[in-house]
Amino acid sequence: MVEDLKQLSGNYDEKGYFVIRDYFNEAEISALRKVILTFHELWKKDNKTFYQEEAFNSSLITGSVYLKSDDRIKLFDFISSEKIMEVVESVVTNKPAFMNTQLFFNPFNTKQENFWHRDCQYDHEVEEQKKAIQETQVIHLRVPLFDELGMELVPGTHKRWDNEEEFDVRLENNKRLSSENLSGGKEIPLAAGDLLVFSADMIHRGLYGLDRLALDILVFDSSADFADYVDDDCLPDTNMLKQINDPRLFENTIKLKSEGC
Repeated sequence: MVEDLKQLSGNYDEKGYFVIRDYFNEAEISALRKVILTFHELWKKDNKTFYQEEAFNSSLITGSVYLKSDDRIKLFDFISSEKIMEVVESVVTNKPAFMNTQLFFNPFNTKQENFWHRDCQYDHEVEEQKKAIQETQVIHLRVPLFDELGMELVPGTHKRWDNEEEFDVRLENNKRLSSENLSGGKEIPLAAGDLLVFSADMIHRGLYGLDRLALDILVFDSSADFADYVDDDCLPDTNMLKQINDPRLFENTIKLKSEGC
């Protein structure tokens, strides 16, 4: 697997993503699905209006609002499991740190359109976006819990700026819509047990349909200034750290946040 990961990390460097098919077995996905569905049902009940009007994802899955301590530890153990850490460390070599988790699902409104974006566009103006894709490193590790249509990505855009078509569609300039097709888009169908790794700042969109329910784990390079983005409640406390099999990913984040105080 180590040699395979070297090749895959090379694919990530060139294209901004890679997929490992059937990476998790049925028992691993079943156990994860149980915890995630507990969160999801409670979250939907608590956010009924938002869910029914516009939501397509939720975040802070590892927090204490909807999951009890035992389930949180199960989730922390999955996030920092040997399988995940092998992949993370093949891409992020400088003390990778935990940022957040997100859960992606189909919108309640079946007419709601998906949309092209770079994650950095929600924090930065255009010139800063150009810098972000050259200087920072945030990765999504997507774990689909059911078979789904997956993602559509524009390979290579984790390292280059938009062409005219991409820019106009992504930012809805010149009467274009962010839900329009892009000529450079590549669809990546996903099945339960697969793992998709992709750059947060490449141009991408989720594909709605089927039984879409996917857990995204967000990880960043410790040299980047992202610790302030991390919600304290989503990190394990001191007692939990002792119960997690490999807490390094979380310890790196906790250390960065303490240094920033």
